[in-house]
Amino acid sequence: MTVSATRHPGPPGRPSRPGLTCRSSDTGHPAYSETLPREPESARAARALVRTALAAWGLDELADDGGVVVSELVTNAVRHTRCHALRVTVARTGPGTVRIGVVDRSTVRPVLRAAGPEDTRGRGLALVAALTRRWGTDQLPWGKRVWGELRREGGPGAHRAKASSDSC
Repeated sequence: MTVSATRHPGPPGRPSRPGLTCRSSDTGHPAYSETLPREPESARAARALVRTALAAWGLDELADDGGVVVSELVTNAVRHTRCHALRVTVARTGPGTVRIGVVDRSTVRPVLRAAGPEDTRGRGLALVAALTRRWGTDQLPWGKRVWGELRREGGPGAHRAKASSDSC
């Protein structure tokens, strides 16, 4: 398969975002990705990327859950890695199915924790697990990709995860 990557011009009336790319994927749908600085404010840009991709695919009903998932994954990367940037990816992996991922340079795998009622942290992956069909971590030569998969309600296999997944 030939893969073409282009800079995405950004929403009409707004300047282009230099780290944003759009490429064709194995499913024939474009896959979106954007490199963002490792800072808490990047969650906002990541949510915008997810909303843009979902709207392009006619999957707007996944936008709320997708926004929470990408926010939690970006927050984990910001808190637990020391690299200067992270990459957010949004790919349509099948009919009604979208995989949202965050790539960072840390090789440390995330751990699903049971947060206590007084804990102020430790609920991010529990939210990802509750909102997604499945989630996992892909080890990469330079780090990892943590992802969650959302599926349109009513499609084949549409359900939310009851436990985490460590593999594709």
